[in-house]
Parts: sequence; C-alpha cells; structure tokens
Amino acid sequence: MKRLILALLTLVSLIPFFLSLVSSLEEPQVQSQLELSQTNLLLEAAAWRGEAVDESLGASLRTALLESHPYAAGLKQYEAARGELTSYVEKLSSQLGALDQDANDPSLSQALVNSNVNRQQLKRVIAKNQTQLDRLNVNLGLIQQHENQSPQALETWQTVVKQGEADSETAAARLLLALYQNKPLPPNPEVLIQENLSGWFQWQALERFYRRQANLGEQTQPCDTEACLALGKTIETQAQQALLKLGLLNSLPLLGGGIGVLLLVGLLLQWAFGHEKAILATHAQTKWDTPWDWETIWQVLVVGFFFSSQILLPLAIGILPIQVGSLTLLGKAFYVLGTYAAIATWGIGVLLISLRTFRPLPADWFRIQVSGKAILWGVGGYLVALPLVVLISLVNQEIWQGQGGSNPLLSLALESQNWLVLGIFFFTAAVLAPFFEELIFRGFLLPSLTRYFPVWLAILASSLLFAIAHLNLSEILPLLVLGCVLGIVYSRSRNLLASMTLHSLWNSGTLISLFILGSS
Repeated sequence: MKRLILALLTLVSLIPFFLSLVSSLEEPQVQSQLELSQTNLLLEAAAWRGEAVDESLGASLRTALLESHPYAAGLKQYEAARGELTSYVEKLSSQLGALDQDANDPSLSQALVNSNVNRQQLKRVIAKNQTQLDRLNVNLGLIQQHENQSPQALETWQTVVKQGEADSETAAARLLLALYQNKPLPPNPEVLIQENLSGWFQWQALERFYRRQANLGEQTQPCDTEACLALGKTIETQAQQALLKLGLLNSLPLLGGGIGVLLLVGLLLQWAFGHEKAILATHAQTKWDTPWDWETIWQVLVVGFFFSSQILLPLAIGILPIQVGSLTLLGKAFYVLGTYAAIATWGIGVLLISLRTFRPLPADWFRIQVSGKAILWGVGGYLVALPLVVLISLVNQEIWQGQGGSNPLLSLALESQNWLVLGIFFFTAAVLAPFFEELIFRGFLLPSLTRYFPVWLAILASSLLFAIAHLNLSEILPLLVLGCVLGIVYSRSRNLLASMTLHSLWNSGTLISLFILGSS
C-alpha cells in the first residue's frame, strides 16, 4: 500500500514537473537581459574621459576595461537581443491566435473555459515582453543615432509609436522622433527624458535637447551653456563609477577563475603522481554506511521535494488571495522567501520523519562541523567551479541560443535596488537555499546512492537531479557541472559545511553581479 501511494504521488508530482521543464524550452533566458545590462554599463563607462586622473592613466584604464569599439559592440548586442525578443513575442502571439480559434468552437465548453484562462495569462506575458521590446527599441535608436544610422534610428522609434500604446516607451519614442527631426517638442521635454530614459541613453537625449536649446546644429560645435556643462560633470562622475563597476564585474571573476585553473591543474597533477595521498583521492572510493534502501530515498525525494513544490505549494497559493503579478518588488521578495521557506520546512520535516527509525545514524551522516578545513574546501571548490562552469556555459549558450528559461529570481534581483529587497534575496539565495539543497542533494541523496553505485556515479546522478530540479532546460548543463564539484567537495571533506560554503559563495557571487548590473 505504501509503495502504491508513493507511485501515485510520483505520477501526480512528476507530470507538472516535466511539463514545467518542457515549457521552459520556449521561454527566453535572462542571459540576454544580463548582457544588455552589461552593455548599458559599457556604454556609460565609454563616456569617461579621465578628467579626474592623469590623462595617460585614464586612457590606459579605458583600454584595459573597455572594448576597442564599445558603441559598435553595444549596437550589435542590442540588435541581437531585439531579434531574439521579437521572435519570442511572435511565437507567443501565434499561440494566442490558436487559442482564440479554439475559443470560437462552441462544442468545446470546458476547453473554452480553460482557453479563456490561458488566453488571459498569455496576453499578460505578451504585454510584458512587448513593453520590454519597446524599451529596447527606444534605446537601440539612440545607439543607431550615435553610430550615424539616423534613418534606421527613426524607423526603430516609428516601430514603437505604431504599437499605439499610451505608455512611457511610446512617449519616449515620440519625443526622440521630434527631437532628432527638429519638430515641435511636447511639454516638459527635459522631464520626459529624465523620467523615461536612464544612463547613457538619457545623456544622449539630454545633450541633443540642450544643443537644440542653444541652436547648435553641428555635433562638432562645443556646447558651453550652463545645462551642457552641468550634464558634462554628471556624465564624468557617473561614467567613472560605471568604469569601476565594470572593473569589478570583469576582474574578480577573471582573477578567481585564473586561480581556479591553477588550483585545478595542481590538484590533477597531485592526483596523477600522488595517487592515494592526493587531496582528490581522499575518500574517493569510500562509501557511506547506508541503513535504508531505495524506498526511503524515493519517499524523501518525492514526498519531501517534488510533491511539495509541484502540488502542495501551488494548491496553497491558489487558496490564498495572492496575485503574484500585482505584487511590488518587495512583495515578490517576501513571496520568494516564504515559498522557499515552506518547501524547505516541509522537505526537512519529511526527511526527519523518514529516517526516524534508523537513529542513531552511522558516522559521517549530515555532519556540519565548523572548521578552517571545511571553509578551505568550500573556497577551493568555488575557485575550481568558476572556470569549469564558465566554460560549459559558453557551450551551453551555443546550444540553446537564448531559449530554455532561467531562474526568475535572477531577473527580480536585477531589477531591485532597495536594500531590504536585496537583503531578502540574499538570505534566500545565499543562506536558505544552500542549507536546504545541500542537506537534500549532498547530505542525503549522494550518500544514499552509494549503497547501489560507486561514489563517482552517485555524485553524477545526484548532480543531475540537482540540475533538473531547477526546472530550466538551459541551466541543466552548468548546474550539472556545479553539482559535480559540490559532490566532490562533500564526498572528500565529509563535512556539509564545505559544500554549503561553496554553494553560498556561488549564489552570493551571482547576486552581487546582478546588483552591480542593476545599479547601472
């Protein structure tokens, strides 16, 4: 009876799980959004002239941190992002058209109800992505103008205006068309520019407006009005800050990755020549003493993880009067924290109940011991994981071409600049997630699998489940590599604090990068 119930729960849980995994195939990655944010930072940094430091030093810094042709690179990146997002919106619109056609069939009464629900959801997704596409086109037009592609810029802004939406993106496009065609401007153009544009794009539009106010047609003519001079000081200050952020984004991963490559080569050489005495050989073949069988493993995974995340949590959210889409960013942060805490609490509870008959547990199970050695294992594992995951991510991008979905927390963290929101995201991703996921996937699953498989195969299998559990096809390969490093660190150190430290460092590094990008 117990196995029959487990089988039913498995079927009920895995159907929505695999449907979510498959549906991520048609979702865009947040990677494109991250690349655009980094492009915006690059454009801001490129405006720095080094007036606050020695001129030669400023030139050296720009050469070291910026591309040789930053504006051309930015134009290429924006055009690629526009192509991807346009294709995605067109695909969603085709799906909406198919649903509209089904809804016109009166013989499909229940299908009509379901179709109406799906149509409303799809319309919201299309509207959100269309707004993002319009915003992208507004910015793209300004880069095109800077690169002397005025006809293309005007056409890009006309595309936004033709949408006919009374939103800030349309207002910005109308203003830019009037500004660059020397037509009458709407009331309070300076306020409109400051409200609807940001960073380098705002600087470009304001400079054009101030030059028009001063009747300066040629870009080669200097603008020495009070407004132009004030704008120049603002640009210099903010561009210098952007250059510093760009330096942090590029230098820290590069430095950490370089150390990781050296560390990895050293460990492999030691293992090749030292064999049993090598660090990588520590506990390499040593299995855990596992008193439970496959049924307990199955029970913890299905009831404690998949059933709670795919069935119980959606049911609870459906009962509660919560409209997630209408929540503020702070509300979404608390929502993410609350839902993850609920899943973690349930999962740990199921784990404790499932193992209660096997207490006291054998040695080495769920050991979390504070020690310098554990921290060193975690930091070392993080440095080694950096180049490996970056390398596989480059291959992964070629495979998925911007599709395959991404963790929604990434885009939320990218949007946030509120310290309370950032703190909540940080606690969720860098404290709660490493503790729960390492407890389940490394603390329980990996050792349990060594009852049936060699340690290396248990690491691989547990890492694959860890990657798939994140429900995004495009993240499976990078997370599989990260999971293998986590598994090696835990199996060698026999201390969950080591893998938790690595996991926390990884998530913290990702969040810090997002915070830096989001502040540009």
